[in-house]
Amino acid sequence: MKLWDLYHRNRAEFYQVVRYLLVGGWNTVFGVGVYALLFALLGDHVHYLILLIPANILAITGAFLCYKYLVFRTRGDGWREYFRCYLVYGAAMLLGAGGLWLLVDFGGLNPVFANLLMTALTVVCSYLGHRFFSFRKRSGGDRAK
Repeated sequence: MKLWDLYHRNRAEFYQVVRYLLVGGWNTVFGVGVYALLFALLGDHVHYLILLIPANILAITGAFLCYKYLVFRTRGDGWREYFRCYLVYGAAMLLGAGGLWLLVDFGGLNPVFANLLMTALTVVCSYLGHRFFSFRKRSGGDRAK
């Protein structure tokens, strides 16, 4: 479905998608930037895969807050949604870490560049996970309309 078609069918959903893309774009830049900074500061002393942990904790927390309050505007159990965000992002992090390992150790790519490539793949997976799991509509009506 094209964004233009979505706009004409349901403006609220269209703007939700736009907000998701903006927040996701910002969070992607933020997460990649935090990783690059950590790698620049600690890369000689800490394994590049270990640096993914603090970078992802900061990025996931920031993303959750923005998705909950700016994108999906849910009123439900914040802790449950936060946990679900970690599940989605945890799966994405494992996918990203595995791909990063393959690209760096077997492909010979620079870790920061390899992380950027894997980020593109995990963005798609994360969107689907959040849309249909983290912030899905529940029958109890805990999502804002």
